[in-house]
Amino acid sequence: MKNICDWNNCSNEAEYKAPIEKDNSRKYRMLCLKHVKEFNKNWNYFEGMNDMQICEFIKADMTWHKQTQSFSSSDNFFKILWNNALNDEVNKNKFKDQNFNMRQFKFDHNDIKAFSILGLSIGIGWEKVQVKFKKLVKKFHPDMNLGNKKFEDKLKVITLAYTQLKNTYKVKIDN
Repeated sequence: MKNICDWNNCSNEAEYKAPIEKDNSRKYRMLCLKHVKEFNKNWNYFEGMNDMQICEFIKADMTWHKQTQSFSSSDNFFKILWNNALNDEVNKNKFKDQNFNMRQFKFDHNDIKAFSILGLSIGIGWEKVQVKFKKLVKKFHPDMNLGNKKFEDKLKVITLAYTQLKNTYKVKIDN
């Protein structure tokens, strides 16, 4: 079924979407090529806005019009990840067993990747994983690096790797 152009008295086939409102809603009308060109010539998204509103819009557009969350926000993804990483549920008493050795277990590719990210040998003791994680946190924490986003992203990867190993060690030790 072909769409007919929404322009007054036009019976051409409509192939192009033109927004009805400026609110970024999904409401649009269908226009033919000739009329969508005319529509675009006259379209001014910022019409009716003052300079301050335009500046605020452009600033918000840099974060896709979503509010940024402070690290302390309860639903901040990184904070949830961080708290899960720090919530250490590994049974440390089993590590004290002289015969217990993590190198005897097989690790999957996610575990091997996690060891690599942390710069550790595969199957190294849990205490050494924790020590290395703490060193990397100190090195890559955004607060130690002037809030640089690159370091925050690196710390997220490190925290995900640590969480991967924590879950693996917990399963292997508890079984």
